[in-house]
Amino acid sequence: MPRSNNLRKGRVSESGRAYILTTVTAERRPVFSGLTCGREIAQAIAHHDEAGWSKSLAWVVMPDHMHWLLVLGERGGLDDLMRSFKGYTARILNEHLQRKGQPLWQPGYHDHAVRRDEDLRKLARYIIGNPLRAGLVEDIGEYPLWDAVWFEE
Repeated sequence: MPRSNNLRKGRVSESGRAYILTTVTAERRPVFSGLTCGREIAQAIAHHDEAGWSKSLAWVVMPDHMHWLLVLGERGGLDDLMRSFKGYTARILNEHLQRKGQPLWQPGYHDHAVRRDEDLRKLARYIIGNPLRAGLVEDIGEYPLWDAVWFEE
């Protein structure tokens, strides 16, 4: 897939650096329209945080994609993290959905290395505001598939 290869050009992984990662379901299927599948993604994010892959700052699971603001851990690079995350979630959700032979995710992912001068809180607010901008809810408190960690500097 040519576009997938273009996503990797210039990609650098630095542990301790903040990134925004976006990944999309295969064929943009709305797999996460229901709460159960979205909660599996939330548990997978927590699993990867606990295993040292990442430290999540904010995330939102939309019906057919997700955005994740994180600090990359020491365990591996971005490609390793996303390979682990996608494999982990595909196994769990394909079993839950009783699917075989169907990919859960599109190949590749989009990443944005957060610059030192970017405001992490502002980026987090933008990420969790996705359901509002998409018209899924009128108040973010109505949307169950997001989280953010506010921290003091």
